[in-house]
Amino acid sequence: MFPNRATQKFPRPTTPSRSHPSGRKPAQFLRLAVSSPAIFLMVLAGGAAGPWSAGAAVPAASAASASFPARPAVTVELDAQTAAVAPAAQPASARRLARAMLGRFHWSAARQFPDLNKLWNRESGWRVRARNPSSGAAGIPQALPGSKMASAGPDWPSSARTQIRWGLRYIQDRYGSPRRAWAHEVRAGWY
Repeated sequence: MFPNRATQKFPRPTTPSRSHPSGRKPAQFLRLAVSSPAIFLMVLAGGAAGPWSAGAAVPAASAASASFPARPAVTVELDAQTAAVAPAAQPASARRLARAMLGRFHWSAARQFPDLNKLWNRESGWRVRARNPSSGAAGIPQALPGSKMASAGPDWPSSARTQIRWGLRYIQDRYGSPRRAWAHEVRAGWY
């Protein structure tokens, strides 16, 4: 009498879809979302990701043999400030770098790095370009003024290695160790 609704097939409602200029529906294309750091790394690697990497032109032979339409090359333009930032400028890389540098100051990484990590997490979040708007302190160790870090190297505005080197020297000269610098930070609110 009445068809069973669980097994009954109803036609799917059709919704208007936008077509691609080639006449194909968007679902037929592979869409990739590439973040700007990934593009930056591909540019630094010089197109090591193959013929479809950023900035590489599509080879004529592979475009002709492919079953999908050839896409234009992606070009990425970086300003001088972005291009000068080394991968070590990232917080995780800066932490690893600092941990490795502690031995040069005759500090145990196991004992001193946790306090250094807490100190520079609070001060700058381990960001090379961190700036304190009220005081003008700059960089990972929050040097005041930031230009003091030039004593560790001319690339201090963009180099995590140079900023960390300067910060560890400062801590050694002023407090003796990251643990003592952190203790001062907790007591006074600054180091």
